[in-house]
Amino acid sequence: MKALVLSGGAGTRLRPLTHTSAQQLVPVANKPILFYVLEGIAEAGITDVGVIVGDTAEEIREAVGDGSRFGISVTYIPQHQPLGLAHAVRISRDWLGDDDFVMYLGDNFLLGGISEQLEEFRTRRPAAQIMLTQVPNPSAFGVVTLDDAGRVTGLEEKPTFPKSDLALVGVYFFTAAVHDAVDAIRLSARGELEITDAIQWLLDKGLDIASSTVNGYWKDTGNAAGLLEVNRSVLDGLTPSCAGSVDDESELVGRVVVEDGAVITRSRIVGPAVIGRGTRVEGSYVGPFTSVAEDCVVVDSEIEYSIVLAGAAIEGVRCIEASMIGRQAQVTPALRTPQAHRLILGDHSKVQIRL
Repeated sequence: MKALVLSGGAGTRLRPLTHTSAQQLVPVANKPILFYVLEGIAEAGITDVGVIVGDTAEEIREAVGDGSRFGISVTYIPQHQPLGLAHAVRISRDWLGDDDFVMYLGDNFLLGGISEQLEEFRTRRPAAQIMLTQVPNPSAFGVVTLDDAGRVTGLEEKPTFPKSDLALVGVYFFTAAVHDAVDAIRLSARGELEITDAIQWLLDKGLDIASSTVNGYWKDTGNAAGLLEVNRSVLDGLTPSCAGSVDDESELVGRVVVEDGAVITRSRIVGPAVIGRGTRVEGSYVGPFTSVAEDCVVVDSEIEYSIVLAGAAIEGVRCIEASMIGRQAQVTPALRTPQAHRLILGDHSKVQIRL
């Protein structure tokens, strides 16, 4: 059994963050999304992993290396153009051989890993096994229809008028039969080789397509809202610890992690929250569901429900929330300019003017 991890996308929905870095390396709870994927694959007992890379290949290689830190062996497979998920399977044909494999989108977060689904696949061994979840906006996903018995009857990629609210989760299990399907399909109207078309081809040939509904937590982290929600979910499971320095004028409340080398002075940190190694928090409030990465500076500021990436500085700014602050970004207050208020007030009036 092999694993094929897709990490070659451009991450357009996460721009401007992904103008300068790989989408799959954006961290939640101070760990890149891709690392959660690789850890889940390793926990399922799969050690032979191919990673599809594109324009951000060097960054991915530097972060993941040979995979030994995760207990896996990584082979990098270049995809020079992002021509769809089925295209990723096509260009990996030589590496995959005739082995069964799981294809895992590198920006998907699946709490609990894939061990249970892998065991189901090995037991039943269908031509393809897909995972489904109900979504409020199915037109943004690959959509699957089922009959009354729960059997797959059709698949469609990002339909304008969805026939169901069951969306494909970005984890697929395949036997070598999928290669014939990938060779048979043609580019879609979107200019891509769609994996939904390949699975539909298998279905049309009468091959077994299994499906299961995700009962646990799953999230597509391709946009800022998704990343913040995953960050919240991961932080909810924090075990508090403090390897950094916290002075007597500071307070850590709830599940807070202060990593090695972090310095907290005259501040209040309310968990769940994590403060990265080498970060300095001074005279500030860091609220729940906030991840501050390594080597950041937070001075005289307030922030909650946010993700702050490595090397960022926030100084003298109040009430930051539901935000993502990029690497080496600087957030400071604007210079105040004189403002005039023209008032005509009656006797005994009371007026409150916002400063």
